[in-house]
Amino acid sequence: MKSSLTLLLCFLGFVTSHAQIGGRQVYSFLQLPASARVSALGGSLITVQDDDINLAATNPALLNPAMHQQIGLSHSFHVDGISHGYAAYGQYLEAPDLTVHGSLRYISYGDFQRTNALFQQEGTFSAGEYAFTVGAARTFEDRLTLGVNLRAISSRFDRYGSFGVAADAGIVYRDTSSLLTFTMVFQNMGRQLSTYDGVNREPMPFEIQAGISKRLRYLPFRFSIIYHNLQRWNILYDDPNAEQGTIFLGQEQTTDGTQNEVLDNLFRHFIFNGELLLGAADNFRLRVGYNHLIRRELSVDSYGSLAGFSFGVGFKVNRFRIDYGRHTYHLAGGQNHFSISTNIQEFK
Repeated sequence: MKSSLTLLLCFLGFVTSHAQIGGRQVYSFLQLPASARVSALGGSLITVQDDDINLAATNPALLNPAMHQQIGLSHSFHVDGISHGYAAYGQYLEAPDLTVHGSLRYISYGDFQRTNALFQQEGTFSAGEYAFTVGAARTFEDRLTLGVNLRAISSRFDRYGSFGVAADAGIVYRDTSSLLTFTMVFQNMGRQLSTYDGVNREPMPFEIQAGISKRLRYLPFRFSIIYHNLQRWNILYDDPNAEQGTIFLGQEQTTDGTQNEVLDNLFRHFIFNGELLLGAADNFRLRVGYNHLIRRELSVDSYGSLAGFSFGVGFKVNRFRIDYGRHTYHLAGGQNHFSISTNIQEFK
């Protein structure tokens, strides 16, 4: 139970944030990583097309026949009792040659104390948001895949509620000879149909991402480079009190102010990650990721931290694949994320 509404308001962005570029959109929980694997890889993975049904959450073009009858369940633990989860199922339809999926994403903000203007307690209330998604994708010429997600969103904070709809559209191109994958996805295109106050309609968390992934031919390693917020170039926060300087991968750059800003802004768009794939059928995986935007926005001056860095592990036990991801957001702590998935066909 929480003593005030402050954390909730800051987390959801009902008030404009003066330290980050976020906080200006509704349904921000849609931008949270859907699975432990994604958390471990910097918060986004739109470039890998394998049997992981959770990857269709943000890029429907990753849907493919290998996800047939795949089930995935994920849950993450945030600060102060806030929890976030995701469940998904995939199915390949032979006749129309489509891979489809359905998923449910939710976030619970817990219970809050209700007080009046005199700070007298008048009970408690709860808050949460949900999104139900269906999607489909089809592969053409074994290299090009197109996919679409359709999403219904429900949000309720005590007596205030909102409903919205959104869609994702993605494209994936696989160069099988070079073990390269290129992708682009348009996320959360949509509209808030009903608003919290019945008057003010807020913007959706629309975002365009593009990425490239390559699996090395002679080493069991795959890396990805993702460029996010393609729809907006300047994602810097103009802080007049900040000292001139750019920190990249923990090292301060010493170029002039204009060059610093351009370089810093450029790298804030990038997420770098990699997976070490070991064992038969890649059944043991070590993961690491770096998100420069999170590093710059959530680091604390004069204090070292792992903000922006993430890591995790995945392994298969009998019929189940288990994943753990740790994403460090701030000096005060990070997010622990767990996922488990299996394929119904393995039980037949």
